[in-house]
Amino acid sequence: MRMTVLAAASALLLLAACKQADTPAEPAAEAEAAAPPQEAIGEPAVAVREQPSRFDIYATVRLTADLSGLDENQKEMVRLLIEASKIMDELFWQQTWGDKAALLSGIEDPAARRFADINYGPWDRLAGDQPFIESYGPKPLGARFYPENMTKEEFEAWDQAGKDGLYTLVRRDAEGKLVLQPYSEAYRPQLEQAAALLKQAAELSGDAEFANYLRLRADALLTDDYQPSDMAWMDMKNNPIELVIGPIETYEDQLFGYRAAYESYVLIKDLEWSERLARFAQFLPELQTGLPVPDAYKQEVPGADADLNAYDVVYYAGHNNAGSKTIAINLPNDEAVQLAKGTRRLQLKNAMLAKYNQILVPISEVLIAEDQRQHITFDAFFGETMFHEVAHGLGIKNTLDGSGTVRHALKEHASALEEGKADILGLYMIQKLREKGEITEGELMDDYVTFLAGIFRSVRFGASSAHGVANMIRFNFFEQAGAFSRDEASGTYRVNVPEFEQAVRDLSQRILTLQGDGDYAGVDTLVAEMGQVGPQLQADLDRLAAAAIPVDIVFEQGAEVLGL
Repeated sequence: MRMTVLAAASALLLLAACKQADTPAEPAAEAEAAAPPQEAIGEPAVAVREQPSRFDIYATVRLTADLSGLDENQKEMVRLLIEASKIMDELFWQQTWGDKAALLSGIEDPAARRFADINYGPWDRLAGDQPFIESYGPKPLGARFYPENMTKEEFEAWDQAGKDGLYTLVRRDAEGKLVLQPYSEAYRPQLEQAAALLKQAAELSGDAEFANYLRLRADALLTDDYQPSDMAWMDMKNNPIELVIGPIETYEDQLFGYRAAYESYVLIKDLEWSERLARFAQFLPELQTGLPVPDAYKQEVPGADADLNAYDVVYYAGHNNAGSKTIAINLPNDEAVQLAKGTRRLQLKNAMLAKYNQILVPISEVLIAEDQRQHITFDAFFGETMFHEVAHGLGIKNTLDGSGTVRHALKEHASALEEGKADILGLYMIQKLREKGEITEGELMDDYVTFLAGIFRSVRFGASSAHGVANMIRFNFFEQAGAFSRDEASGTYRVNVPEFEQAVRDLSQRILTLQGDGDYAGVDTLVAEMGQVGPQLQADLDRLAAAAIPVDIVFEQGAEVLGL
């Protein structure tokens, strides 16, 4: 399969975009508190207004898909899975803020109230978590996973097995001592409801593998043992409906990066596209061998069952719906599952096309040199997003000294460095596949220029986002390497091909080495030195804001939107 299918399929994406709505969404009924209340952060008062307003940085997209190929049982499954997803949304509110209804009802400004709903709290996720309600202070780095009065030093000195677990909250007992509380205990009522919905959906499934996954995932919600369902998820191949649900990513835990946040995606698989894309997974072992690092850093072999699929997403909930929206997924995160079976890469093509049309193309018209704008293509954007997810399967998962996983060694920096690795190795993979003649659509210059424009898109996510930090590091690294240059007269950037190619190799080597060495101090220095937006870049980003180019998208979604 050649990459020509990417352009042809863009016409099939059933995604209607509209101007940012002025009327806020009605707040949902508050769920029963899932964890012991923590110290109040403050009372809502007056929204901080800017010109142009930060409240207008999201473009609204109506999230639809073609369901004509589904039978009545399958459509009912989609409805049930959306209901289960709404529970994940409630739980994420509990993990990141607390009482959603109390927060939203206390904000008088409709635009500010809607912005708080989008951000799951009074902090702007795409502006370094700065508060946009005057009476609120900084967002706690540990969200609500930890007591707010707990210090890092207290936690690190705490002699407690499993304190770095993915699925436990840290609380204080009656004597003020730190204790662990499993998610399955803290959020029991909501999780029982979600598990029941998954089991109902399983009864309607005509695909035995998907039904098995739903039942195992329901059990996992109630036991915090997700590995069996992750293994079963890797075995699914032909199910037309897809569900990703549970506590998955650890980005919300900015204190240590240990604890996972609840989220959910409901997706409709494009079976034809998935079949065409899946062939690229076969090149993973060869690409791993060719990584530009010593053999010790590439000795792990990606699982042979890795696959690649394309979807239309019909519902986002929880962590993935907060702030910037995910357009591709690489899971499971469990390193043991990855080494045993590989990972699955899910390309959310309808959401991807919305971001390309509404954000990336307008950015290029402001910041990319006019004679290079012809190289901004959806094919390149899709390919880079796709291979970003594939690249998560490359590199190294465990440190060379045998002390444990890279994720644990690098703590709160692990996510940002992993995203940076996936970005740069994704481009490396495209280079190598072009050399092999496996990708023939377009040219390498399309990949480079679209990649540069993509840095400007993602760096706007801010320092509170792992993707934002990764892009800041890459921008500064590439700038120092001369990979691009800025024309002072026009304020536009152009790719310098030889230097760009070398920068891809050099940054790949640096990131993989830091990961393999488990070099926390080295990564901390890298983030401190290169994870910042400089004055010139900030001025150029301000030009994008002045041009009213959206930073990201927000969805009008649900069973009603789908006609269910």
